[in-house]
Amino acid sequence: MSIITGTSSDLILIVLPLTPTPVPVSASFKYFSKANSGIGTRKEVKEILKNKKVSVNDVFVKDGKIQINEEKDIVKCENKIINYKPFVYIMMNKPAGVISATEDNCHKTVIDLLNDEYRTYDIFPAGRLDIDTEGLLLLTNDGILSHNLLSPKKHVDKKYYVKIAKPLSENDVKTLENGIKLEENFVTKKAKVEVISENLHENGDNQVYITISEGKFHQVKRMFKAVNNEVLYLKRVKMGNLSLDENLKLGEYRELTEEELDGLKFWNKFVWQLIWQNVLRKR
Repeated sequence: MSIITGTSSDLILIVLPLTPTPVPVSASFKYFSKANSGIGTRKEVKEILKNKKVSVNDVFVKDGKIQINEEKDIVKCENKIINYKPFVYIMMNKPAGVISATEDNCHKTVIDLLNDEYRTYDIFPAGRLDIDTEGLLLLTNDGILSHNLLSPKKHVDKKYYVKIAKPLSENDVKTLENGIKLEENFVTKKAKVEVISENLHENGDNQVYITISEGKFHQVKRMFKAVNNEVLYLKRVKMGNLSLDENLKLGEYRELTEEELDGLKFWNKFVWQLIWQNVLRKR
């Protein structure tokens, strides 16, 4: 497969090898594990197989090493069809007061908000939101996709809805958009600021969107503090080309649609191509 990107005066040809897509096959231990289908642990699966509760194409199996074709074979446990799902992708509208972690001794985590069906998967948040920040959070067990979204080299855009204490001046907007020094060796990359509404009085109704491509500690709050302002409320509404479902109430979640997932993966490929363009230009 060949991919051509760029303008007519600057074409980049990326050639990828044509390799056949392998038929997904897994051992039954893996197929039935809690991390993939929610049936049980390895020890529990052994017992289930031993008691002839599992059938493959209507034939009972006892061998945990039997190979299963994930696309063709019909697998049942206690006569119920089992759907093998190696990866899950969940969109959550994270509420304030919950931390973006898999476990914590002091605070409720985003994993604690999931029902038992999803807790059987080894899910983790792809990125993090501060404890008092709300909005879009992606939960998955796909380490590659998570890495691609979070890698600093990919510069994945993150859009936030922000309520601030004071209106922004034109100079404030320019400063935020052109990059602002937050610490000795760190200047933010260019951002995009959209003023939604503003009130000339302090503590009024001052709302903006800000889009950044980084995720430093408290970055959005620190950026507004650097222009003598204060963030009163912060909510992430978009990551890459994935937008928060407005129908999700705080604490609610759902799996991504195929269209959303395909769009997210396409976005990563597109960004990857842009990175290679920049690499080749510098040579």
